[in-house]
Amino acid sequence: MIRLRQVGRWRSAMIACTLACASLLLTSCGGDDGPTSPSGGGSGGPIAATITITASGVSPKNVTIAPGSRVSFVNNDTRSHQINSDPHPTHGDCPAIDDVSFISNGQTKTTGNFTTARVCGYHDHNLPDVTALQGTITVQ
Repeated sequence: MIRLRQVGRWRSAMIACTLACASLLLTSCGGDDGPTSPSGGGSGGPIAATITITASGVSPKNVTIAPGSRVSFVNNDTRSHQINSDPHPTHGDCPAIDDVSFISNGQTKTTGNFTTARVCGYHDHNLPDVTALQGTITVQ
């Protein structure tokens, strides 16, 4: 009789553990991160500008947004890029830009909120000297 209770408790514990793990897995995935789904920066302020990446570079190179806003990067190039804040290679000048980071071809990613009025430079970390892949986000 005692053994059956222990087996029953063990099964109940295993089922509870399995359900908890499944729940954690589903919530940690965060949703679709596919080509048309913005990611990075999470929820936040409005998207005030969109910068498109192509084989020719970024367009527009420079955008101006209001504080509390975000910027989307759309990668229409055939290759991946890694968009980060200046300066290279340490980044970190404008952490909101670093939310974009690695962006696959066909993917859209969004910065975090820009909260301070300033000029933020960005570049492709893997091609830091390519001026066509550099620009600024002015927050005012």
